[in-house]
Amino acid sequence: MLSVVVLVALLMLGPCTGLAETVGITGTVRVTTSLTKKRISVPQVYERAVAIAPPVGVRDVEAELRRVVVYVDGTKLASRPVRVTMNQSQRRFDPDVVAVSAGSSVSFPNGDPIFHNVFSLSETKHFDLGNYKEGDTRVIAFEHPGVVQVHCHLHANMSGAILVTPNSWFTQPAASGAFSLPALPPGHYTVVAWHKTAGFFRREIDVREGQLVNLDFEIPILEGTGH
Repeated sequence: MLSVVVLVALLMLGPCTGLAETVGITGTVRVTTSLTKKRISVPQVYERAVAIAPPVGVRDVEAELRRVVVYVDGTKLASRPVRVTMNQSQRRFDPDVVAVSAGSSVSFPNGDPIFHNVFSLSETKHFDLGNYKEGDTRVIAFEHPGVVQVHCHLHANMSGAILVTPNSWFTQPAASGAFSLPALPPGHYTVVAWHKTAGFFRREIDVREGQLVNLDFEIPILEGTGH
């Protein structure tokens, strides 16, 4: 079973204006795999004779971070619907993960000179947009929070995911893993880090006046499940 280590540090700030009512959440997401903890030693005689490939299982960490969304759970915060785009390009969904708040919509333009199809059997949203040609697009709204896995009937390798959050307090980490969320009023919250294949990692926090909340998520991913 996947495990997660989440370190929560509440750092007291010195006298400062503008933080009496709301404070933000910052932190870092670190992605690991079981194989990255083991290093294979190769005798020097072989290193001199051939080019040594990277160990099997070493991941593109930046690519995995693009499959992470950090958000504040709960419907008490406002949701401001938007429209985002998930392209179909080179027989892939690009990006393969998008996040929107409940009530938002996603456009699926076909950028390939072939027909594509977008469908989902997810409980959060069940739909089939049919087959359509290059230059056409389809748009669909997502009213309820949850994960929507999307596929193409015509190309079995195509797989994407839409995370519909309950409010607009969400973000995706930078290439360094760093993230920040908008300021929150004092109260009790659940902060969630979600990865396309690793799933959900939750942490309860208390936001107090004049305190900065810092969260460090470590998300272990089983080898062979990142795409």
